[in-house]
Amino acid sequence: MASLAVTHRGNMISRIEIQDAARRISRHVRRTPVMALEDGAFGINARIFLKLEGLQHTGSFKPRGAFNCLLSSQVSDAGVIAASGGNHGAAVAYAARQLGHRAEIFVPTISSPNKVERLKQYEATVNVIGRDYAEALAASRERATQTGALEIHAYDDPRVLAGQGTLALEFEEQVRGLESVLIGVGGGGLIGGVSAWYQDRLRVVGVEPEGAPSLFKALEAGRVVEVETGGIAADSLGARRVGELMFPIAQRFVHRMSLVSDEQIVNAQRLLWQKLRVIVEPGGATALAALLAGVYQPHPGERVGVVICGANAELSTFPA
Repeated sequence: MASLAVTHRGNMISRIEIQDAARRISRHVRRTPVMALEDGAFGINARIFLKLEGLQHTGSFKPRGAFNCLLSSQVSDAGVIAASGGNHGAAVAYAARQLGHRAEIFVPTISSPNKVERLKQYEATVNVIGRDYAEALAASRERATQTGALEIHAYDDPRVLAGQGTLALEFEEQVRGLESVLIGVGGGGLIGGVSAWYQDRLRVVGVEPEGAPSLFKALEAGRVVEVETGGIAADSLGARRVGELMFPIAQRFVHRMSLVSDEQIVNAQRLLWQKLRVIVEPGGATALAALLAGVYQPHPGERVGVVICGANAELSTFPA
């Protein structure tokens, strides 16, 4: 059995920290279901298990990290502040409201109207600024300096990484014997936490849109690099660079990276709805897109886990 602690180079997240996070946030997050698909589902010779994290509070995995950060921190009267393409901001706003704190969220202009409206429903102060996440982040940090609010980074914070890792702890309890897990990647918070939990006990496969290959390029270069981002999933997976904290975890434990096109992502969204009646946003369908398109090819009978992690679709443009 693998050791509970990660002791490779760098400041890695340990499995003990993830276990502690799971206990800390247990009263505040949902234990989301797993859908075990029938043999040969989607014409693929594998056993596929979908972790339906879109049924989490706010429609994504993000409350796990947000609650762990808030419950591990001292929060002043200034409250909390975050930058987000939408899902992280919604999670921070929701967690802050549940715990009695103020929240101010900065989102870029590419964020969908649906996500901006969701932030307002959670009673956050919303600032729409910058063309992408990086510009919104810079504005949020300037504001945090002025107000003294607690900044909650979307993925480059050890408390957030440990919180996201609770998804893997839960998935392993629900499905034994998985051989691979496919994860959509933006800034890397989820795949960092998942990899820190599973370590080398199965194959962790990261999937990115072709238009936002932040982790793909970083692993290729051997260091965190900045890339241009765009495409259909840019509001949730469009980080220009992955987190410094998750990168050494990815270097050691991510088995491989796969890139998928916008068309393949849209097809995954469509099939999830047509075959399973599950609605997801583009980022939430990205991991499954690699499997459906044959970009990731499992061996016959492989037990494959796929995290479906974003349900905040813009229904007016949904590819039904």
